[in-house]
Formats: sequence, C-alpha cells, structure tokens
Amino acid sequence: MRTVRTPRTAIAAVLLAGAALLGLAAPGTAAASPTPAPTASDGEPPAPTEAGTSFRAATAVRPGQRATAQASTGDYLYWQFPADAGDRATVRAAVTLPESSARGAGSTWRIDVYDGLRRRQACRHGSDSRTLAADARTVTLTCHLRTVRGWAEPWSNDPLPGAYYVRLTAVRLAAADVGLPFDAALDVSADAVGAAADVDGSLARPLLQGSSATVEPEDGWSSGWWSARWLWTAGGAVLAALAGVWGHSLTRGGGRPAGVPGRP
Repeated sequence: MRTVRTPRTAIAAVLLAGAALLGLAAPGTAAASPTPAPTASDGEPPAPTEAGTSFRAATAVRPGQRATAQASTGDYLYWQFPADAGDRATVRAAVTLPESSARGAGSTWRIDVYDGLRRRQACRHGSDSRTLAADARTVTLTCHLRTVRGWAEPWSNDPLPGAYYVRLTAVRLAAADVGLPFDAALDVSADAVGAAADVDGSLARPLLQGSSATVEPEDGWSSGWWSARWLWTAGGAVLAALAGVWGHSLTRGGGRPAGVPGRP
C-alpha cells in the first residue's frame, strides 16, 4: 500500500526533523559556550578577597572598595592604598569572630597605618584599638588620618604622598583562641581638603616601596607644580595694584590751587 504525502504531512515531517536536529545540537552548543565569569559592571577590577601577610605582599585596595579576607586569629593582615597630596583618608576595619561558645576569653584588635617610608601614622581621631568581649562577635576599628602634605621637613613625621599600608591583627589573644577562623572587611575612603593643604614644596615622586602590587590614584599622581596658591598670589597682586592706584588718586590732589601764580 503506497503512502500518499499531502502538503500538511510534509510540513509535519520537516518540523519533526528540525526538532530532532535542535535536540542533538543543544548539548554541544552549551558545552562550546560556557557562561562568562562575572566582571565589574563599571569596568574596574573587583574588590580583593584576600589580604597579604607582610608589607611586601600587601594587597592593593582602591579607595571606595570594600576588601574582604578570611584568616585565623593570630595572623597579620596587610593591605595598601594610594593617598595623594591634599587627601584626608579614613580607614575602617570590621572583624567577625565565631560564635562565643567557641572562644574562651575576650580579645583586643588593632589597626596600624604606615606611610610609604613605613612610618606609623597617628590617627587624628577614631578607635584604632578595641577590645572584643567573649560574648560578642563583631568589632569595628576606625582611623581618621591626617591630611597628606605635598612636602615636609626631613625631621617631621608628616604624612606624604604615596602608598599607605594597613595592618590588622589581634594584640591580645588567649592562647586557647589562637587559630580560630575570622572574617575581616576593610573600607578606605579619601576626601580632598582643597587649597587649605597646599604647600610651597613637593616631592619629586610619590613614596612607593617595592611590593607585589602597585597602587595609584584613579586620576594619577598630582604633578605638584600647580596649586590654588597660584590663584591666591595672582589675586593678591591684582588687589595690591588696584590699592596702589586708588591711594595715588587720593594723595595727588586736584592740581594747582586757584589764585596761585605759576612759575615765571
């Protein structure tokens, strides 16, 4: 018996064959096109999720990023960030420990900030050292640094442009609590104070110690030759010239008084 093919039968056969081909090709297509790794939406590198264990291995962090890390109590964690002339940086660190039942006593945590010469910089205000009670889990540390100067005397300890290092560690810890896991988070912000921090001198180059990572502000390091002091100097010169002209007009008088004969 011969099968009669109608247009409707032919269309159905074509659709079935196409579905079969798509079903066979789908696995191969999925394997050849893996899902792309997530990237930062604005094109910037993602925030770091690890911290260094020394100055030379300090992890680079940009101001505005939130760096995280996992470590064990007793470890030293290091990060570095850039600070240019006129910046006033603020460093905040948060430590989260395990449940209180896993710890035997309280602990004291501390953050220290060093400049490019690895001189410890004092905090203007904030709590750079805090004690965490045995029944608490989270402690937050804050250090508001002084304004970075473009130039300073060799004998001074003023903060200078370059890389700044943050060290986080527990300075008082019970022996039984050494080695417990904890989570750390670091936030760095830098605000420009404007012309109030301008000085006459400037460094030839920012202070950057050799390390595994390099840091630099998003808009690059300031050259140092231009500052708002030029505007103040030019404005002062213009005002001085105007004051001189006005003073001369007051003291020169109106000319020879009436009735006074001239010279013969």
